[in-house]
Amino acid sequence: MKDNGSDVTRRKFLAAAASGLAAAGLAGFPSGAAIADEEKKPAEKASKKIIYRQLGKTDIRLPIVSMGVMNANNPEIVQASYEIGVRHFDTAAYYQYGRNEQMVGSVINKLGVRDKVVIGTKVHAQGQRRGLADNESKKKLIDAVDSSLERLKMEYTDILYIHDVSDPEEIFSPGIVEGLGVLKEKKKARHVGVSTHNNMTGIISAIAAKGVYDVVLTAINFTMADDAELLKAIENAGKKGVGIIAMKTQAGGARWPNPESRRDYSSSTIATAALKWVLRNENITTAIPGYTNHEHMTEDFSVAYDLEYTEEEKKLLSDNNIKLSLGFCRQCKKCLASCPNDVDIPKLMRTHMYAAQYGNFHQARATLDEIPGRGGLASCKSCVSCIAQCANTVDIARRVDELKLMYA
Repeated sequence: MKDNGSDVTRRKFLAAAASGLAAAGLAGFPSGAAIADEEKKPAEKASKKIIYRQLGKTDIRLPIVSMGVMNANNPEIVQASYEIGVRHFDTAAYYQYGRNEQMVGSVINKLGVRDKVVIGTKVHAQGQRRGLADNESKKKLIDAVDSSLERLKMEYTDILYIHDVSDPEEIFSPGIVEGLGVLKEKKKARHVGVSTHNNMTGIISAIAAKGVYDVVLTAINFTMADDAELLKAIENAGKKGVGIIAMKTQAGGARWPNPESRRDYSSSTIATAALKWVLRNENITTAIPGYTNHEHMTEDFSVAYDLEYTEEEKKLLSDNNIKLSLGFCRQCKKCLASCPNDVDIPKLMRTHMYAAQYGNFHQARATLDEIPGRGGLASCKSCVSCIAQCANTVDIARRVDELKLMYA
């Protein structure tokens, strides 16, 4: 890269626009320049510069706020994000069944700024790589990248992730390592990494110790402030030159489970406080908050200029009622041993988050369908034995019941 609503609708998936994505997103669309100019005014008035950080040992420098494109289906938001100063766009092969990559590629090609942006995409998810022999895994990985590049209309991706990793041994299998080597040799992937939603500490520590991967995209937010092992792993990896990018920074966004807990805070305070908490950790290069409209784009990117907390943000982050009401699933898997029916509770909690909090039913369905036997969704008897084991007081039974209503 050369270039250095309301609470209810916060982060909401724009379902109304989904039907027009294939046509509108991949064909011509109106310029976002005028809108982006308006969005830049608050930052310009502040007379502050965008904060950049180095991504590990790579040659990439990024603004500390990037765009997680997963929930977005409006190409104008991607364009306006570039114009406001975003330089890193994160997508995946399976987001919106490939249409998300198509939209990102369409916008970047239309703007003619491929050499000024960093594109990250993810392939070879758990469901795609499960049970494959090494030679099969290698071939499937390479084929998946070719398909992603075709959708992106690009010759290479800047960061290529193995998607959704929880087992350190898996990412060092010969098939995956050899496949990544081929892709780097053919210049189809500049840098390689993994994305991880659970066992983040184990994954980050293994990569810091063994090398091979340049970047880790990890879940991290202020509900994990007491997870000393995870924070230490991030610090150690940063010192060893592993680039750390943060996701799930908003702990589910402003649509938290208990609306009463938010009565004293605006959605803007919630968003910026959560994002600042993550980015004040200098071992984290950038975060990829997901947003779907101009208001939230501006709100999130304002953090790129200043990480000092406001008084309201300090109050929110020290409010135990907020922390207790979140019920954010850390994917720690401590609940699994207590389940008599071997339900894949962490995956179901991610499915619930995508559906109920993100409003992204495409990703919820894709996550649910990745689990063999649908993660025991029908087997869950709501016996609540799992709740006592939960590190973050998640109302697991209620959320599984809600999933049953949506997908069973």
